Amino acid sequence: MTSPYATPSFVQQLLSKAIAAGASDVHLKVGQPPGARVRGRMVYFRMDNVVPDDTEAAATTILQEYRGAPSIKDITEVDTSYAVPGVGRFRVNVYRQRGSLAIVMRTIPLDIPTFEQLGCPEAVKLLADKERGMVIIVGAAGNGKSSTLAAMVGYLNRTRPIHVITIEDPIEFLHKDEMASISQREVGIDTPSFAIALRAALRQDPDVILVGEIRDQETMDIALKAAETGHLVLTTLHTPDVTRTINRMIALFDLADPTELRDRIANSLQGIVAQRLLPKVDGEGLVLASEVLVMTGTARETIRRPENNPPLKEVMEKGVHPYGMQTFPMDLKRLMQLGVISKDVARAAAGF
Repeated sequence: MTSPYATPSFVQQLLSKAIAAGASDVHLKVGQPPGARVRGRMVYFRMDNVVPDDTEAAATTILQEYRGAPSIKDITEVDTSYAVPGVGRFRVNVYRQRGSLAIVMRTIPLDIPTFEQLGCPEAVKLLADKERGMVIIVGAAGNGKSSTLAAMVGYLNRTRPIHVITIEDPIEFLHKDEMASISQREVGIDTPSFAIALRAALRQDPDVILVGEIRDQETMDIALKAAETGHLVLTTLHTPDVTRTINRMIALFDLADPTELRDRIANSLQGIVAQRLLPKVDGEGLVLASEVLVMTGTARETIRRPENNPPLKEVMEKGVHPYGMQTFPMDLKRLMQLGVISKDVARAAAGF
């Protein structure tokens, strides 16, 4: 018997119901009904348990337009996007668990978010206004990094007559040209890799280059070169905070003496924004907590010679005015005093 998930309309109806329920993510996993994350909690549809044929059929439906996808039997994990006309777009991860396929589909709003809607600190807008250098948004998966990057590109699109090139895996938010000209490239469809696309971007007359994620030394090296040669580079790393972001950048190169690399980073970096999405005390969704480093003379010297200068935590604590810097504990305290998050959530988040 053919699985109902082999019919695109069945998958699309499921996603439509999830969107109507306010879901942020939809899960298909063998042995349980289709699930959805609503206001931070998993709930399940009143449907039959998913079987292996269902997830294979759904994966085939979703991946049919993705030219870079392996055959179903060879999939271990695949990232792509999926659009449902009249419903929305989804960031999709297909992965294998216990020998069968599973799928998670995250909703992507059709409208480009603004800084205000996301609750970004004012410093994010100031960093987006930089003419050159590197700005890094960091945090674990699912903490709003892609949304913040989209808001930065949207802001630039509304305010500056420039050329923006985005390199994404997959493309999530779709930007329509306003003041800016925006070229969006998807890894696996428009280009083989982040590094190849980034190197090519330097020959495509960009003002701003967005790199969806830096995963290796080669991509980081090219991104630094782009920042050094007068471009604004916006990117992300999967690091939890500002200090460990600098450590991760250095560790990518595995150098016995990172002195020269530290100097490159200090000269190129404009700022780091670390993000965590936390449950609100009223149970109605999530709120953004941020840590922000804006590069100053002191911050650059700390990166160059950390043993002879104040730690970045101290730089951020003292950089509230006029730079808008803050540490996670500072922002958690603010959110708790406003009654947005509970003391238990703040305490748990402070101990990450």
